[in-house]
Amino acid sequence: MNGRTMSTNADTKIRVLVVDDSSVMRRIIATALSKHPALEVVGYAANGVQAIARVRELQPDVVTLDIDMPELDGLGALREIRKASPRLPIIMFSTLTQRGAPTSALALAAGASDYVCKPSATKGSMEQAFAVLEAELVPKILGLAQRARRRARALVADTPTRRPMPESPGGLNDALGDAQAPDLPWRPSQIPLPSPSVTALVIGVSTGGPLALKHIFGLLAAPLPVPVFIVQHMPPTFTPLLAARLSGAGLMAVKEAQHGEVPQAGTAYLAPGGQHLALTCRGQRVLMVLSHDPPVNSCRPSVDVLFQSAAQVYGPGLLALVLTGMGYDGLRGCQDVKARSGQVLVQDEKSSVVWGMAGAVTQLGLADRILPLHKIPQELLFRTRQARGPKVPYG
Repeated sequence: MNGRTMSTNADTKIRVLVVDDSSVMRRIIATALSKHPALEVVGYAANGVQAIARVRELQPDVVTLDIDMPELDGLGALREIRKASPRLPIIMFSTLTQRGAPTSALALAAGASDYVCKPSATKGSMEQAFAVLEAELVPKILGLAQRARRRARALVADTPTRRPMPESPGGLNDALGDAQAPDLPWRPSQIPLPSPSVTALVIGVSTGGPLALKHIFGLLAAPLPVPVFIVQHMPPTFTPLLAARLSGAGLMAVKEAQHGEVPQAGTAYLAPGGQHLALTCRGQRVLMVLSHDPPVNSCRPSVDVLFQSAAQVYGPGLLALVLTGMGYDGLRGCQDVKARSGQVLVQDEKSSVVWGMAGAVTQLGLADRILPLHKIPQELLFRTRQARGPKVPYG
């Protein structure tokens, strides 16, 4: 894991290292975490240099890492920590500003497990700061730590004769290969595919998503011959940067979706942060619809909103992909996809940062195939190129 073997005892407290250059913010974070019986703050750091030393010294289970710090900022510290601790859950603290968003996006692409928008530390907003931390930071710490402990238990139970799993490029933990056959190549599904051809792909992803998406788009050998629609749980200032990074990662164009736009085959459309993305038909044309409707599953954009509307538009021609993420957003949408004879793929537990969204779909038996991350690009190309029927017009 991260130098120290994480205890697999469920009763052991989760040990958190808090890194922030503000003593006030460190105190606020520690107070919020101390209210939860499963969490323990084991140390502090005021800059990136101290953070690297504290990780080596304390071997924490989770790190909360501020971005804007003296001597060495959070992005620099993240990169150094990842060299020695590729699997350590690290949650970035970032501000929702035009200045802070690019660095936050870079941190997610560089291997940060997740992020939390930094609350204000002014005296009049203390209660609000505690509420934000308890509602957003604590659940993410718990989810990431529990995932890490399950992975540790699996490693302890592993047979000594099995070959070690290869590390994936870019710091994504054991995302290459699956537990049963780590070095077998991808093979097409042995299950006969539905007779209608795939006419659209929808992707839902949350925690760990930027790195997973970058991995997929970077490995596509050619643009997919259908339109692709993506919901990644992110705030508004992050999604334009993510779209640009994904577009530069490979051969397929990725852009933020625009209200009323007609989707084109070979282009991927990312839901803007803070807005739902839905699809609708106007005559023979498919249109994208953005809205500020209330959150669904506490999310806006919501995977369910995209998947359910896409299932109505594309029916049996829809392929849905659920990747790493916390919670169960996308579960109802996958039920709708299957009800209309569409196909559902999910990322496997071993290569997911958090197997919440994909796990919920799998546990209900909705997945046509469960794949490790590195095999997903080839599967997408295979399924979208199986032309066996008329395609829905895009424009």
